[in-house]
Amino acid sequence: MRKLDLKNMSLNDRVKYLNTMIEDRLILQAFEKFYAEGIIIQNNDNEPIKGKDRCRKLQEDFVTGLIDYQNAKVVNSLISEKISVIEWELEFTHEKYGHQSMSILTVQCWNNEGEIFNEKYYYSK
Repeated sequence: MRKLDLKNMSLNDRVKYLNTMIEDRLILQAFEKFYAEGIIIQNNDNEPIKGKDRCRKLQEDFVTGLIDYQNAKVVNSLISEKISVIEWELEFTHEKYGHQSMSILTVQCWNNEGEIFNEKYYYSK
C-alpha cells in the first residue's frame, strides 16, 4: 500500500482521494490511509466508538458481511478548513442488514497530520 503524504495534500484533494477509494470499494484500504489512531466514529446518536482498532473492527465487520455493493456515490460535498461533509447515496446487500438503499451524511473532522480524527454518520434507520 503506497503511503500518501496526507499532511501536504489539500483537504479538498484528501477528500476526493478518500471518496474515490470508497466508490471503488476500497473501504478498508481507505480506512488505513485516512483515519487517525485516536479516531472516534459515531452512527447517529449511538454511543461513539473510540480508537482505530475498535473502529477498524467495525469497518471489517461491515465489509466482510457485504453480499453485494451495488452503489456508492457522492451526491454533494462541503469542505471547509478542517471539516468535510459528504452526502452519499449507497445501495448494498449485507448478510446482517439485508438490502439497503440509503442516503448518508458524513461529517469528518481532520487533524493537522491530514487524518480524520472524528467522523459521524447521519442517516434514517
